Amino acid sequence: MIFYIKNMVCMSCQVVVKYELEKLGLTQHKVEQGNVEIFEPISAEQILEFKLALIRSGMELMDNKKNLLVEKIVYVITEMIDYGQNELKTNFSYHLSEKLNHDYTYLANIFSEAKGTTIEQFIILKKIQRVKQLICDKELNLTEISWKMHYSSVAHLSTQFKKITGVTPSHFKQSGCNSETLPQMCEL
Repeated sequence: MIFYIKNMVCMSCQVVVKYELEKLGLTQHKVEQGNVEIFEPISAEQILEFKLALIRSGMELMDNKKNLLVEKIVYVITEMIDYGQNELKTNFSYHLSEKLNHDYTYLANIFSEAKGTTIEQFIILKKIQRVKQLICDKELNLTEISWKMHYSSVAHLSTQFKKITGVTPSHFKQSGCNSETLPQMCEL
């Protein structure tokens, strides 16, 4: 049985889900970003306990088809930005349509209705969050980061970064990376 989970967008969320399943005595499962597959019988009582545990952790068991689709959109975007290959072979809209087997306009409308923002704005926010992480990792310079994140230039990245954060990437780097300047990816 596959369960889809809202707000399960990072590795720490997966650890929490795995822990909660094991607390319920469910050991035969596969936890992935956004969903969990359970290979053993699960009672209605265990499902209820699992739902409550997820809510306490800021997640939610999904049952509405539109909400499931929105979470799948979030997952595909997160996967492309955080784990995508260096060379972007298609644009985001085409990739989302292909991955989710829906027209992009339909996906965009459902997403905007549920999240109160556009897919494009969400992608920008996720990209800037990832740029912050890469800056704090100190493994890549700004030129390499702009290339990795598929910006047309460092200037484009810097402009977008400042528009979203209020500071330039250089100023962000100089100010240091701490919990205030680098919120967790789970929060988006």
